Amino acid sequence: MPNRVQWNPGYSMGNELLDSQHRNLLEQCNTLADCIADAGPESDLKFNDTFAALMAQAREHFAAEEALLTECGYPMLEEHQNEHDEFDYLANEIITTENFEQVELQRFVALWWIGHIVGSGKKYRAFLEKRSNA
Repeated sequence: MPNRVQWNPGYSMGNELLDSQHRNLLEQCNTLADCIADAGPESDLKFNDTFAALMAQAREHFAAEEALLTECGYPMLEEHQNEHDEFDYLANEIITTENFEQVELQRFVALWWIGHIVGSGKKYRAFLEKRSNA
């Protein structure tokens, strides 16, 4: 069974661009879940297209996040970039439609994005808040 993920206002980073990107990524995870629930050849094609779009959005998001954190002098930028690199490697080399069933892929990306938002996102959120209050 796929994992559906919902945006929670507590996930907000306080940056409209990043929040919008995070919401869109979670929506893509739910679109993957819809494809699994619908089952069939057309749903398989839509799943593959949606998965590819999610990976493209992830790269755009990582670039935007890194640019903002670089501009702000985020002290844990290298650690954050390593997280991005790890996701990119996993999603492109291991967790692929050739190696795993759709439901496993959907669960992975849904859980990874929630972990990213709640985990590392909260770390830089606190940094950005301190910086804007200074």
